Amino acid sequence: MTSAQLSVAFFLQMFVIIATCRAVGWAAKKYLGQPQVVGEMIAGVILGPSLFGLVAPELQHMLFPKDSKTVLYVGAQLGVGLYMFLVGLGFQTAHFKSNAKSAAAVSLSGMAAPFLVAIAIAPWLLSQHLFGEGINTFQATLFIGAAISITAFPMLARIIYERGLTNTPLGTLSLSAGAIDDAGAWTVLAIVLASFGGGPMIAVKAIVGGLAFVILMLTLGPKLLAPLGRWAEREGKVSPSLLAVVLMLFMLSAFAMDAIGIHAVFGGFILGAVMPRGLLAKQIKRQLEPFAVIVLLPMFFTFSGLNTQLNMVNNVGLLLTAAVILAASVLAKGGACWAAARLTGQDNPTALGIGALMNSRGLMELIIINIGLQKGIIGPALFSMLVLMAIVTTLMASPLFELVYGKKARERGELGALNEDDDQDAPPVLAPARP
Repeated sequence: MTSAQLSVAFFLQMFVIIATCRAVGWAAKKYLGQPQVVGEMIAGVILGPSLFGLVAPELQHMLFPKDSKTVLYVGAQLGVGLYMFLVGLGFQTAHFKSNAKSAAAVSLSGMAAPFLVAIAIAPWLLSQHLFGEGINTFQATLFIGAAISITAFPMLARIIYERGLTNTPLGTLSLSAGAIDDAGAWTVLAIVLASFGGGPMIAVKAIVGGLAFVILMLTLGPKLLAPLGRWAEREGKVSPSLLAVVLMLFMLSAFAMDAIGIHAVFGGFILGAVMPRGLLAKQIKRQLEPFAVIVLLPMFFTFSGLNTQLNMVNNVGLLLTAAVILAASVLAKGGACWAAARLTGQDNPTALGIGALMNSRGLMELIIINIGLQKGIIGPALFSMLVLMAIVTTLMASPLFELVYGKKARERGELGALNEDDDQDAPPVLAPARP
């Protein structure tokens, strides 16, 4: 396709993508009680070969020609990276300080159990030729362990806000554990990516480079970025020049993480986490959030959906495999987090609530498995199974939490009413946890 043809295709694609995502998101929120972003995950699958391509293959191919996927891919990476920057911008270190011991226990348990499950099932999945060429048992185990252990950190933040859990011990504990979980999963994924056909120096570059970036940002970042906060306070707003500086820093952070072999989203999140709070954070969120969540993020969901072929899971054996992956993911993650919460002194309803929240995979799962598919670590069939697992576990989170904890806690007056605002798809800026 020529550049002009790609431009024509792109604008029509974006019309369909935005319309479908908003419509399905609205339906999910109204009829299923789910956040807008959950509906958009489903919308991405609907637009792919699993439904649209099955019902009207010629029309789907005309709307999403192969050459145009490169443009969607770049937009998708920008969207998910910017979204994670906004999530980092709303993250408060008080979540760690007030729940360090319990959060570490829940997080480590929520990672250890999935990796034990991965050790058990990875050879079986390899025997079914669900991984890419050249993937060995060690790499397959690490990837499946990371995919099962990941927590939907942005979704978790959204659910905690919506369910009235902000500043509660359960909410801060879950969010802290989720952040630690995701950091561990990304580290493991970096090892897998680095070891896949690149030799040991690639692994060293990814691990050492990632650690150096994190240490630099957490130690010197706040001091180096503090003038930006003072700039915003002095002018009483975030001017176009200040916004340009922030976006340049985001692009540089995303480039650095991509260049060393990790992923742009990691750079975006870390930068957001160390940015000055106050007027700067609020104004950046207000200016960037609508475009990121309405236009860019749906591109990521659609790109994922275009690679999801649920019709590849078309026989009893593959259906059984998908069911095993789903059951193992739920039991390993949710069960381990529940057990760890109980062992660290939480009562049973609270522990069950933590397990229900931590079991959600959401956007983070899609990011990991998209990387796995693009790098040739997993095949389309396993990708589709993991997309299905991500959607089901995310749909489970809110109703399961209400069943085991939320409803009774509200009846006792321990939780307030649900936060039914009109902006449920946006990453919230959560208040600091109370000591």
